[in-house]
Amino acid sequence: MRFSGLRLVAAAASTAMLICFTYAGYAQNPEAKPGNQRQQAEEGQKKIDEFAEAAKHLGGPAANPECMWLGRRAISLLWRDDLDTAFRHLELYDRFGCPPEHIQATFRCLVRQGNMDPKVPETLSGRVHACWINPTLETAAPAPSAAAPSSTSNR
Repeated sequence: MRFSGLRLVAAAASTAMLICFTYAGYAQNPEAKPGNQRQQAEEGQKKIDEFAEAAKHLGGPAANPECMWLGRRAISLLWRDDLDTAFRHLELYDRFGCPPEHIQATFRCLVRQGNMDPKVPETLSGRVHACWINPTLETAAPAPSAAAPSSTSNR
């Protein structure tokens, strides 16, 4: 009887250890995979390229990374009608000494382009970035539709 009780305790202890080691393996942080590191490096390089492009085209405080980041976020938030959050970003934008005229010109550029076509794979952030770099960006005028009614009548 004693031997079977000891066997039961040994089985329970080994099962508990197995469960603990299994969960401990899940709890550890996995090493960063090479694909993730490469993707993060590409995203970092893209941001550096955007800042360099802004510095080349704009110059001045509007090309500063903090002004670009806050300004483009504020413009995107304004476009999506999240005014409370946009105004908080604009307060920070002003606190960093960034030019408020550039926000106005960029938003004007974005509004002039009109709503985005859902069939075109253009993103809001891409459009905001293009307007940030060149606020005087003009869009192509929409082609007149062939089915437009004529203003004259034959009556």
